[in-house]
Amino acid sequence: MLFHTRNAARAAVAAVLSLCAATAAMAQAWPTKPITIVVAYPAGGDTDAIARTYAEKLSQRVGQPVLVDNRPGASGMIGNVWVAKAQADGYTLLFTPSTFPIAQHVLKTGPGVAHDVVKDFTPIVKTGNIPLLLVTAPATGIQSVAQLVAGAKAGKTFTYGTPGAGSPMHIAGELLNKDAGISATHAPYRGVAPVVNDTLGGHVSVGWITPGAVAGHIAAGKLLPLAVAERQRTKLMPDVPTFIELGFKDVDVSAWMGLLGPKAMPADVVQALNKHFNEILKMPDVQARMAALGIEPVGGAPAVLAKQISDDDQRFGRLVREFGIRAD
Repeated sequence: MLFHTRNAARAAVAAVLSLCAATAAMAQAWPTKPITIVVAYPAGGDTDAIARTYAEKLSQRVGQPVLVDNRPGASGMIGNVWVAKAQADGYTLLFTPSTFPIAQHVLKTGPGVAHDVVKDFTPIVKTGNIPLLLVTAPATGIQSVAQLVAGAKAGKTFTYGTPGAGSPMHIAGELLNKDAGISATHAPYRGVAPVVNDTLGGHVSVGWITPGAVAGHIAAGKLLPLAVAERQRTKLMPDVPTFIELGFKDVDVSAWMGLLGPKAMPADVVQALNKHFNEILKMPDVQARMAALGIEPVGGAPAVLAKQISDDDQRFGRLVREFGIRAD
């Protein structure tokens, strides 16, 4: 009886060791087939554009095709759920902007799109940071944030345009209202281009936008940058002050982009992807492409992205409830 027990124990240990060895071999062999990066937004936007740049570079490094699959809808949640339910083998990934932890708080979610941004995904790398700028057209006569605030307190009416209700820009606008003690009216648009056009035309007093969308207009003197909603000045526009510098300590809203996979991805695959992307982000041509789109390279360990998502999920959830923000 003791003999059989010992044999059973040895067999069990052997089975576990065999499974571990097989799992390690699979991770070491990755990738052996094409990789898909899901972008939960339509083709042609900044998220899609930079995802394709990364996909091309990753394909060159791993020797396998890397495909971008656009799955738009529900402010990204349709694509998010698709990846959350995919096999966690490193062949289906999600490249997402910072609406990722916000959308679930501003949209009504049904069973088909419900997911947990912290528990249902494996963070891989935070690829970039996207500063949020407050800009105005010279014709408005607004020369500074202080002037805007003083005018609003004196009874003047101001509007601020954003790419949509529930966007990071919308939250930044409401934080400025709260911090400055004013009540500028939100004018939500469907996308970046209409915000730029109506800010250029003076149809809104100011616009919340990203540097890549307005750098040319600023250089041409058609738009004036008032401040950036970052803790520190952005290298993309180092002469533009932060709201914190100007005394508005709560107006700190960073947009970002990052790569994730389904939960429980093999650690070796996560480490390999993280290493590849950290090296891709250092490539001069990639950095030039990112700068043109108004994105600052970040990189770092998976924990950097994990903390960003967790912090944003908690903070933006609270702010969305406080301001009563709902997406259209």
